[in-house]
Amino acid sequence: MVAIGSTGAGPVAREQGLPPVGGMAARVRWLAVPSNAAWLAQALAHPDLVLLDHAHCERKAAGVALQLMFRYPGDGQLAAVLSPLAREELEHFERVQALLARRGIPLRPLAAPPYGAALTALVRRSEPDRMLDSFLVAGLIEARSHERMALLAAHSPDAELRELYGDLLTSEARHFGIYWLLCERRFPRDRVAARLVELAAAEAQLLTGLHREARMHS
Repeated sequence: MVAIGSTGAGPVAREQGLPPVGGMAARVRWLAVPSNAAWLAQALAHPDLVLLDHAHCERKAAGVALQLMFRYPGDGQLAAVLSPLAREELEHFERVQALLARRGIPLRPLAAPPYGAALTALVRRSEPDRMLDSFLVAGLIEARSHERMALLAAHSPDAELRELYGDLLTSEARHFGIYWLLCERRFPRDRVAARLVELAAAEAQLLTGLHREARMHS
């Protein structure tokens, strides 16, 4: 469920006019639908905003991993996996922040699109459903980030940004793979897959409209 296709953009992407990403599909199997061409056009037109939002996304991703460690303090296996993930997310944040500084872009708050909060609202409140949903939502966000960084790495006219996003692809793929493995080790595979289908459909619906400002998850 975490592999990336290798045969082009696929029929859905072609219908939406989404350009292929090198030799890989722009579609990650966690995701119900690929990003549309309108998002890519908006992101390429506002690279500084997307870069600034990317910094916030990396910091938030580290926070999610730490939050899960605090929520389940007795789970040593979880801590062993998520602690290095959180550190890596913060390293990515520092790298993006350094690039912002070199470009004279101050780190500042941004109004968040509804994407993250709306996905988090789908997490069920009672355990163990809460744990399963939390892992899957975190994984979906990582998967969408991976897909969109691949698009930016392939299509940004800025060589420095292409290098940044290209360098982060491997770790982003590993991150959503980690959340999938956490699910598989704690829940039956068919249960995980069924819930992923539901959440992935909701994630796709959240991205049907374009946010008024460019964001990584607009």
